[in-house]
Amino acid sequence: MKFNLKASLLAAAVAMSSLLSAVQAADDQYIGSLVYRTGPYAPGGIQWADGFADYVQLLNERDGGINGVKLTLEECDTAYNTDKGLECYERLKKGGSTGMPAVMPLSTGITYALLDRVAADKIPLITSGYGRADAADGTVFPWVFVPPATYWGGADVAIQYIAKEMGGADAMKGKKIALVYHDSAFGKEPIKTLEALAAKHGFELSLHPVSPPGLEQKPIWTKIGRQIKPDYVIMYGWGVMNATAIKEAAAVDFPRDKFIGIWWSGNEPDVIPAGDAAIGYKSLQFNGVGAGYPVHEAIKTNLYAKGKGSSKVEGDVGAVAYNRGMQSAVILTEALRTAMKEYGNKPMTGEQVQWALDRLDVSADRMKELGAEGLFDPIKLTCADHLGQGRVQVAQWDGKAFKAISDWIQPNDEMIRPMYKDSAAAYAKEKGITPRECK
Repeated sequence: MKFNLKASLLAAAVAMSSLLSAVQAADDQYIGSLVYRTGPYAPGGIQWADGFADYVQLLNERDGGINGVKLTLEECDTAYNTDKGLECYERLKKGGSTGMPAVMPLSTGITYALLDRVAADKIPLITSGYGRADAADGTVFPWVFVPPATYWGGADVAIQYIAKEMGGADAMKGKKIALVYHDSAFGKEPIKTLEALAAKHGFELSLHPVSPPGLEQKPIWTKIGRQIKPDYVIMYGWGVMNATAIKEAAAVDFPRDKFIGIWWSGNEPDVIPAGDAAIGYKSLQFNGVGAGYPVHEAIKTNLYAKGKGSSKVEGDVGAVAYNRGMQSAVILTEALRTAMKEYGNKPMTGEQVQWALDRLDVSADRMKELGAEGLFDPIKLTCADHLGQGRVQVAQWDGKAFKAISDWIQPNDEMIRPMYKDSAAAYAKEKGITPRECK
């Protein structure tokens, strides 16, 4: 056999390169990301995914990762489908050298389907603004974390805001509130809270489920506009359902400034298609709106100016869902940073990140350091409290942008927290779970 020195050296160089890549990959922190860039909910899902990816890439480009540990992001598209979401989870959970350090499924349906699996796999499940609200009780749900807000807290804040608009809680007696909701686990989440608040304040609650994706709502709005005539409408909608609802509200002349959506109903893709009909429409937000924050400038300078941004439209930087994706990335990367303080500067496992999430403290000072002061509310979690403050703002669409029209509003913990505990206790009994002790 004729020996080819040049070919052998080239093969050795390729092998060495592959080995180095493998070593580098082993030293990277793997992050698996469940997203939906396709399907009926893609307009909001793409912006969320871009915000998440850009923040992770910003840490790589500007800071060299976290404490010298580079971040490797792998996305899997669920199309907001629960079966596909479970497939994504199973494919990503063993990624990298330490496995997926946490999963953020971006879907209440996938969240419910993963509850048992994450506990068995010891992978934290982070559900920012969706999922099971009672997972705020960390004694029953040690592997589930729900900062910065829950659907139950959102419902309470909506009623607080409406009560203030009406002149106080006492003024709500005899008034009518309608809930228009996506007929799914997500859309049904606020019903118990609103029923409890209706009993407490004496207002009349009517329920109006909308079959997904929500393009057919005319009979519902005809009933609301001509028969029920509520004083306020609350909406828990997502995707094309939202713009359709706003147009139908306008068609029956229901005032948009008496119409308030949950945060998944408060994105640019929800209002722009509705045109002038959306002016005055309000929504809850658990993140600030707009792009005028230092962290946005850092992303534009370090990524988009170099052609490395995730979004095809740089103008999406600062969009509501984009900011929400960034917020989820901040929660995860700050948990990784916290875990590294305890376990060293290396890729973290799911168990190590769960330890960190039980102690997560993203203070106001830390937000300022991140360039996100005022963009996100501070978060402090404990072993027993997997929610934090749960505060929410109200924003209003003026035809060009959402503008915050309230301060951060704290849910009524005196009422909501016992509801979390009671519901979690019922879940523990059903599943045979012994709540852990938190000292």
